[in-house]
Amino acid sequence: MQKFRVVLKKAFTPVTIMLIPHSNSRSFNLKIPSVGIFISVLLWFIGTGYVLSVAVDALEYKRMKENLSYYSSQFIELKSTITSLKKAESELSRLFSFKTKEQVLKNIDDSDSGSLDMHNLKEQIKVSMESVGEIKDFLSQQKDLYMATPVGWPVEGHITSPYGDRVHPRSGEPDFHSGIDIASEPGNSVRATADGIVSFSGWSGGGGNLVVLEHGFGYSTYYAHNKMVVVRVGQKVKRGELVGYVGSTGNSTGPHLHYEVWREGKVLNPMKYIQGRS
Repeated sequence: MQKFRVVLKKAFTPVTIMLIPHSNSRSFNLKIPSVGIFISVLLWFIGTGYVLSVAVDALEYKRMKENLSYYSSQFIELKSTITSLKKAESELSRLFSFKTKEQVLKNIDDSDSGSLDMHNLKEQIKVSMESVGEIKDFLSQQKDLYMATPVGWPVEGHITSPYGDRVHPRSGEPDFHSGIDIASEPGNSVRATADGIVSFSGWSGGGGNLVVLEHGFGYSTYYAHNKMVVVRVGQKVKRGELVGYVGSTGNSTGPHLHYEVWREGKVLNPMKYIQGRS
C-alpha cells in the first residue's frame, strides 16, 4: 500500500513547463502532473497511428476504385461487341430465310449499311478468333516450355568438378565430364529442377543410385550417386520436389551429386541452366 502511494504521488507530481515569448512580455508557467504528460504523449501516438491507418485505407480504396473503373469499362466494351454480334447474327438469319437471291437483296436493310459491313465483320471475327487461339496456344506452349526447362540448383552445395575436360579424380587420366559435381552434406535433399516424369530410378553401376527425369521439349536431367532415391519410374514430379538424398554411391570419392542436363540427345553445360542463361 505504501509503494502504491509513492507511485501515485510521483504520478501526480507537477512538472512546470515555461513558455517564453519572443517579445518582452512576461513568461508563462504551466504546471502539469507527470501522468498528464504521459497521457498526452500516449494520445498523440494513438492519434498519429489512427491517421496513418486512415491514409492507408484511403489509398487502398482509391486503388480498388481505379481497378473497378477499368474492369467496368472493359465489361461495357465487351457487352457492346456482343450486342453488335447478336444483331449481325439476327440479320444474317433473317436474310438466309429467303429462298431466292432477289428476295435477299430486296430485304437488305440499308439503314445500317454505313456502320456495319457484314462480310468484313465476319472476316474480322474469324481473324480475331484465330488470333486469340494462336495467342492462347503460344502462351500455353511458352508456359509448358518454361516448366520443362531445368532451372536453378538441384541441391545445396558447391561445385567441385565443372562441366568439360578434366583429369579424372580416380584414374588420373584426361576425361570429359558430362555434368557437374556438387559437393553437399550426406542426406541433403536432391530436388527436380523442372516438371517431368521419372524414366529411371535405381542402381546404375558407376552412377550409383540414379534418377533420370524426362521433361518434354527434348529435355532430360540426371541425378547420380544418391544415398537413396524416393521416386519410382512413371511418377510425375514438379520442379522443386524431392527425388533423392545426397550420398556417395557408385564410383564416387565423397558425398556429392553428379548432375547432368541433356536436350535432343546432346549433353549440355548445366551451369547455363543453374544461372538462368538457357
